[in-house]
Amino acid sequence: MPVKGQLKSTASARSKYQRKYNSQPEQKKRRAARNKARAAALKSGRVKKGDGKDIDHKDFNPKNNSKGNTRVLAKSKNRARNQHARNRKRGS
Repeated sequence: MPVKGQLKSTASARSKYQRKYNSQPEQKKRRAARNKARAAALKSGRVKKGDGKDIDHKDFNPKNNSKGNTRVLAKSKNRARNQHARNRKRGS
């Protein structure tokens, strides 16, 4: 059994890549900002735990948690919107 912080010997290349990517300082900051936005929406009563909703940042900047920049969307709609934006960015 691997020690905490180590990968299993059977881990796929994708999971190794994800672990390395998600442990980068910039990604940790972005994740913390998203969690902060979710906590603020939870506190204000706009979302509930386990409701299947995401907090969407209108300008795609998770550091901008102003009330005017965030909205509640269904998880599938928000992630489809974000995927569309990534594909559009790659194509240009």
